Amino acid sequence: MVTVDPDKRSVATSSSGTLTYDFLVVAPGVVSQWTKIPGLAESVGKPGTGVVSNYSYETVASTWEAIRSFRGGTALFTEPLTPVKCGGAPQKIMYLAEEAFRAHGMRDKSRVVFMNAKPTLFTCPYYIPAIERVIKSRGMEVQLGQELVALRPDAHEAVFREAKTGHEQTIHYDMIHVTPPMTAPGFVRSSPLANADGWVEVDKFSLQHVRYPNVFSLGDCSSLPTSKTGAAVRKQAPVMVANLLAARAGEPLVERYDGYTSCPVVTGRGKLIMAEFNYDKQPVESFPFDQREERYSMYAVKAFMLPRIYWHGMLRGRL
Repeated sequence: MVTVDPDKRSVATSSSGTLTYDFLVVAPGVVSQWTKIPGLAESVGKPGTGVVSNYSYETVASTWEAIRSFRGGTALFTEPLTPVKCGGAPQKIMYLAEEAFRAHGMRDKSRVVFMNAKPTLFTCPYYIPAIERVIKSRGMEVQLGQELVALRPDAHEAVFREAKTGHEQTIHYDMIHVTPPMTAPGFVRSSPLANADGWVEVDKFSLQHVRYPNVFSLGDCSSLPTSKTGAAVRKQAPVMVANLLAARAGEPLVERYDGYTSCPVVTGRGKLIMAEFNYDKQPVESFPFDQREERYSMYAVKAFMLPRIYWHGMLRGRL
């Protein structure tokens, strides 16, 4: 995709020329903006820099290598101000790394800090006390409202800006896992479909575009005010399909998406908090127990059941 012109009902592609449409579904996901943070693109995944990230196929292996070979010092884990794929993932890698440091006998020599640009630890307040207990029990630190704005890889320094005051602080790191800022793809951001923040602007209940009724969007590129997860897409897709078919038939759009999303927060090997909630940030839990507790059963769902649901259910249109 190169450009989309909803007024002319056309999309220009790099390989198939310009195509016209009667209805359009926009779901290209998000892109990681590595160059938005000076010093990141040229250092992430490179030996000797201490800069790693799970958010690229090219760099993900560097994360485990850095964790496995960590010999103490300061380990930072960042979350940007922008929405990201799987809102809990930036802190999940911290829990797994901390557990590995402990297993390798390096925990007493290590400072583990979550540097979150957002003002709260987690999207849904219901689960925050449980996550705070995990962090406190394991001696990890949290700094909220601290956005990574630059890296100095040669000096192993990270610069963070406080959201409220604009004050900057520089922290020396021995390892830093960076979650890069994320946006919709460029052709979305530059099109009339986008809102002021660059996301496809749709009604949050019907998934129909607010200005172009023959356009629908779902998933990570959309403006839907919920966490960007596979679980959310699983609930969005049937609503979008039903409403698209209704629009094609000239009928009312009656299906509604309530903002359901799920964030399986892995807190260690065999431990997981299964967060499920809706637009109102109210828990919408699937199991008959308090999912705020770390449980192996929920870890098993994440590790063994969800991959099968994804590959054999969702992608095949069965779930």
